[in-house]
Amino acid sequence: MKIVVLSGGKSTERNVSLSSGAKITNALRSKGYKVAYVDSFLGEDVDEDKIDDLFITEPEDESKMIIDDEVLTNEKIEALRTDGTKGLLGKNVLKICQHADIVYMGLHGEDGENGKMQAMFDVFDIRYTGSGSLASGIAMDKKFSKEVFVQNHIQTADYTTTQTADITEDEIPFGFPMVVKPSNGGSSVGTHIIRDASELKSSIEDALQFDTEALIEEYIKGREFSVAIVDGLVLPAVEITVDTGWYDFDHKFQDNSVTHFITPPELDDETHKRMQEMTKETFDALAMSNYGRVDFLLRDSELYVMEANTLPGMTPRSLMPREAEAVGISYPDLCEKIIKSKIRLYEDGK
Repeated sequence: MKIVVLSGGKSTERNVSLSSGAKITNALRSKGYKVAYVDSFLGEDVDEDKIDDLFITEPEDESKMIIDDEVLTNEKIEALRTDGTKGLLGKNVLKICQHADIVYMGLHGEDGENGKMQAMFDVFDIRYTGSGSLASGIAMDKKFSKEVFVQNHIQTADYTTTQTADITEDEIPFGFPMVVKPSNGGSSVGTHIIRDASELKSSIEDALQFDTEALIEEYIKGREFSVAIVDGLVLPAVEITVDTGWYDFDHKFQDNSVTHFITPPELDDETHKRMQEMTKETFDALAMSNYGRVDFLLRDSELYVMEANTLPGMTPRSLMPREAEAVGISYPDLCEKIIKSKIRLYEDGK
């Protein structure tokens, strides 16, 4: 089988995606697959008759898995492309993907998770991992996904949205503290926990750097968990704790000693089971498929679904691989399971 691992792209999570993609590539090559590691935004300068040469079984330098802590702006990402071209895809990306049996979506954020890439692949009959275009778009947009949660009686934090930083606290239906984040985004980029009105305007302005709309959310002070689902198997939850601050970009992805991951978590069986049930309910409500992850907060025995992720991170510090390992699924086996599961869905016409 020939597999393209598509990573990078044009997103605030570009560096996270490159790290995920490199690790996925090595894992699949270790299983004997022929894998091409491709940056969707930069592409490859390769003649069409040489494309098959990109699919190799030898692992690459694992230094690519180290995430740069810089969050790149669109301007900086665009400057990386020096051939003068514009658009979603870099040179020859579509042609390379057409040479593969399936594309492993190692993209995160923006154009990788908002359904655009998935819709384009559907048009060109290219198989890919993860959810389809509609589910991806809804899950990526925090406002729309929250509306789905409410309609399906899935408890979530109260919220409102704004496209301007001029909103006042009187226009927000709950009090401080609150959370401000881009409506479309991930990895906590542009996210702020604010304690009073003096922080409101600047926090919204920062969030609006990354999206045209900001989500303002009730702050739920509680324990933080994440639960992944792969091929219908709901994995055990992982609890995330930090010694100082909160679970922001650096705590998520930089190697440090102040972030701790506990799986299975110290939870009573009933709460853990309910969390796993809500994961499946959320997955189905958003029409997700193949695999995904749901993030929770637990406050005084009350569970709140915060958001769902259709392409969970697969970096050395990501959550889903930890959960899989807790039930005896190795990282390479997890990557293979995701691919085989999606191929089976295609074969079943789903």
